[in-house]
Amino acid sequence: MKLFLVPTPIGNLEDITLRAIRILKEVDFILCEDTRVSVRLISHLQFSKPLVSFHLHNEHKKLEETLQLIQTATNGVALISDAGTPGISDPGFLLVRACLKEGIPVETLPGATAFVPALVNSGLPTDKFIFEGFLPQKKGRETAVKRIAQHEMTTVLYESPHRIVKCLEQLIMHCGSDRLCSVSREISKKFEETKRGTLEEVCAHFKLNEPKGEFVIVLNSRS
Repeated sequence: MKLFLVPTPIGNLEDITLRAIRILKEVDFILCEDTRVSVRLISHLQFSKPLVSFHLHNEHKKLEETLQLIQTATNGVALISDAGTPGISDPGFLLVRACLKEGIPVETLPGATAFVPALVNSGLPTDKFIFEGFLPQKKGRETAVKRIAQHEMTTVLYESPHRIVKCLEQLIMHCGSDRLCSVSREISKKFEETKRGTLEEVCAHFKLNEPKGEFVIVLNSRS
């Protein structure tokens, strides 16, 4: 009886540890966001394992049922996300909290996550930073941007291709057009790209070049 949080590749399928592969092979079943996505990884690793859907839209409903499955699992259960470390801007928190409350051991493996390579690759200070994840889509979004503008350390946030230009425009409005930033997309994938410069320069780039893939914005601190 144990829950393992296992990071999965965010792009390149080679970005998974030997330990992660061993755990995925040993557990009784794997909890995942989208079984259609996860089955491709399992197939690539050349083994089979029962996959159980546990995502943002059903985690409240399935929590008790999932806890019961974990409690009866002889070799433990693994929780993975579609990409990266489970619990970082995706489902997982409620299950971890519930397991700890029930006395179920939780073990988290180190591994891939998008914001770390984007931060290190940005050229901006990395000694102190704030991770904001995804901004609210509507209510509270402007308040969040205003708060970010006042941070006195590097800020990291995620954004979708559909909202990246809007997000950069909002940051320009509240941070100023000359605030330095670095925007990375498709990290570890074939078309990986990092654009560095002022907010105005980077925003102009993505207005001219159609944004594709998932984005990580690294924003310099308030000077």
